Amino acid sequence: MITTLVVGLVLGGTYALMALGLTIQYGVSRIMNLAYGEFVIGGSFLTYLAVSAAGLNPFMAFLLVVPFAYLASYVVYAVIMQPLEKRSKGTGRLEVDSILVTFGLMFLLQGVYLSTFGSGFTGYNWLEAPIDVFGTKISTGRLVGALLAVIIGGALYVAIQRTRWGMAMRAVASRPGFAPLVGINNQRQARSAFAVGGALAAAGGVVLSMYQPFTPTDGVFLTMKALVVVIMGGVGNLAGAMAAGLILGLVEAGVSAAVDPGLTLAATYAIFLAVLLWRPNGLFS
Repeated sequence: MITTLVVGLVLGGTYALMALGLTIQYGVSRIMNLAYGEFVIGGSFLTYLAVSAAGLNPFMAFLLVVPFAYLASYVVYAVIMQPLEKRSKGTGRLEVDSILVTFGLMFLLQGVYLSTFGSGFTGYNWLEAPIDVFGTKISTGRLVGALLAVIIGGALYVAIQRTRWGMAMRAVASRPGFAPLVGINNQRQARSAFAVGGALAAAGGVVLSMYQPFTPTDGVFLTMKALVVVIMGGVGNLAGAMAAGLILGLVEAGVSAAVDPGLTLAATYAIFLAVLLWRPNGLFS
């Protein structure tokens, strides 16, 4: 029981970190990014290169990968998403168009990863020595990754709630029509939100790479899990996303331990359908 709880919390912390970026992108930019998981896996691959080729540790890689992902996401928004936003002109087409465009971007990034790294599992060894947590042996790398995810998520929540930047983000997310009346530039905040979301995706990829191998096609499943967490927590609800991520991690760990590890994805889809049917605005909205 304790083992399942610890593993679930570690897994849930990673899911929560990944979902924070997606909920910010959709809540502020109104862009449903189906290539989000590919940005996560991109962060994992960049960390792998930094560790294996450059000899850096994952923390040093984190300091390089996250700013790079921020800049890359900023460019993606400026080149691809901003023209869609201008074309939509508040008609609601942006969400549909962004789904179609990011669906194509997903396959593009997958192709780049497959041609560069192959289709097999990729990973590196780091802090594999087990540590005792409440009588449960868990790898140090997994525990450190989970703590890093919690710290990043907590820092982001404080920034959103207590800073002028966060206030502007919340204003655009909740009342985009009124935000310009108090001097807030909606487009600037949308670009910033999309870039921050990409940086958080890469941060999730760094954390993920610390304790498990990954493949170029894992992004699809990570996008799905991030969507489940966002919908469970309520779109734009950061506290809800963090809580929902922990719940999903605990559910997957429980299903894996009590039933069958092969049914964890089925449990994810079941939660997704249940929330869509009974609480479409989210469990915490």
